Amino acid sequence: MKLIYQTRVTNIGNSATAFLGEKMIILFKDNAPEELADYCILHSGNQVLQAVRAGDILRIGNQEYAILYVGDEVEANLSNLGHITLRFNGAKEGLGGSIYLEDKVMPEIEIGDEIAIFRS
Repeated sequence: MKLIYQTRVTNIGNSATAFLGEKMIILFKDNAPEELADYCILHSGNQVLQAVRAGDILRIGNQEYAILYVGDEVEANLSNLGHITLRFNGAKEGLGGSIYLEDKVMPEIEIGDEIAIFRS
């Protein structure tokens, strides 16, 4: 499998779980603005090796999710800010700054977990 993107969770905002009911996780590089950091999963890097696309696999810790749709702002937002929204709802279209994933049990993210995207 070819690595497309890789980072590591450095902090979990106190209100990051507020969006779990909507099957959403918000990622932001660990230099996120203070007013946003509390709602985000913060991570250490944002080097995107290739454009993320539908059919790639997202891995968080030891759980994998098929990527169904990639919004048109994901590459720029991820590269520049490390900021995207992961949506675990099975949708095959949606908002520009989001990656849409298969609808299955969401991961329980912990500090130190790796977040990676691979291509077969």
